[in-house]
Formats: sequence, structure tokens, C-alpha cells
Amino acid sequence: MSIDRKAAITAYKERKTIAGVYVVRCAASGQAWVGQAPNLETIQNRIWFSLRQGSHTCRSLQAAWTTHGEAGLSFAECERLEDEESAYVRNALLKERLLHWRAELKAELI
Repeated sequence: MSIDRKAAITAYKERKTIAGVYVVRCAASGQAWVGQAPNLETIQNRIWFSLRQGSHTCRSLQAAWTTHGEAGLSFAECERLEDEESAYVRNALLKERLLHWRAELKAELI
């Protein structure tokens, strides 16, 4: 294994992930769904993948995708959390902020 490859792997493993709350919106229906993720940078790909497969666990979101397609939905970050040392503190804060944004946006939970 080359030095560059080892360095790249090490850098990947040590990268900081940004936790937070996100929203998926359907422009046509006005519906919104909020969720929380330990890594905001990868969550949209995960959601879109499961929607394309027809296997997303949130039935109303899957129905909106089926009706309006990928172009009908948008993804946005609501809030990024500061880096927390403790996973417990981060997870508790994520839950609290998720409920705040659910009420603020009148959205369903993903």
C-alpha cells in the first residue's frame, strides 16, 4: 500500500463529521419532513437512495417521491451542532433540536 493511500485512509477515518437537523420539502404538496443525523454530509444520499429503491420507511415521504419525483423534493440543513465530545450529549441535543424544528416547520418526522 502506498504512503499516499495510507495517508488518505487515515485522513478519512479522522475527519470530523457534522451532526445536525435537516428538512426535506415537497414544493407541490407543501409537506415537510425533518430528521436528525450524526453526519449531515451523507444523509441526503442515504435518503435519496432508499427513495429511489422504493424502500424508505417513512410512507408519506415515499408517496411524495413516487408522485412528484426527485425534482419535486428538496433537502436543506436546518441546524448544525457544535462538535460535542460526548456522543450521549450530542444525541440528546439532536433529539431536542429535532423536536424544535418539527414544531417550527409543522413537519413530520423521518
